Amino acid sequence: MDDRELVSYLRRCNEADNHAFAEVAHRFGGDALLDSHLPTLDLIDQLAREWQAMDFGDDRYPGLTYALRVLAQAYQQPHA
Repeated sequence: MDDRELVSYLRRCNEADNHAFAEVAHRFGGDALLDSHLPTLDLIDQLAREWQAMDFGDDRYPGLTYALRVLAQAYQQPHA
């Protein structure tokens, strides 16, 4: 999977998680989401959007690419 596919995959996974949280909030109310990882998902998606707009020559590009690859691994590994 190339970097662009990986970041698109990561954003799709985040979107699916956000939809799942919305369903929980709809069924059980917003209090059910206390201490959720929604803020983390939002920050990961922000980084992914910034990466997509980033110039390849930006000094941050290699480090951010690595970080997003590591985050995407969490979705690719089976959950126990």
